[in-house]
Amino acid sequence: MQNKILSMLGIAARGRNLVSGEFMTEKTVKAHQAYVVLVAADASDNTKKMFCDMGAYHRVPVYIYGTKEGLAHAIGQEMRASLAVTDEGIAKSIMRALETGTTDGTGNEYGGR
Repeated sequence: MQNKILSMLGIAARGRNLVSGEFMTEKTVKAHQAYVVLVAADASDNTKKMFCDMGAYHRVPVYIYGTKEGLAHAIGQEMRASLAVTDEGIAKSIMRALETGTTDGTGNEYGGR
């Protein structure tokens, strides 16, 4: 069974409703255009802390989810530590799936701030 969250990320990417990479994610959050941010569980501690702090300051939900490789594969890129969804509807669907306990099948745990 394919992961619902990764599928929604792929849809967001194809619809150009997602930015990836640390620089673009940070820029989108600071411009108040991000509705949710996902940071890979295998990202550095500094990256996770930076996005969690930034999300708290700008009131954007930040979730630790998946791996860099898994997130990148879902959006057709290579190794992405962070993603920001810029469509409110898709972001709400992703947050709902994260909060109801959808797993990625790898045993990775994740959670919101």
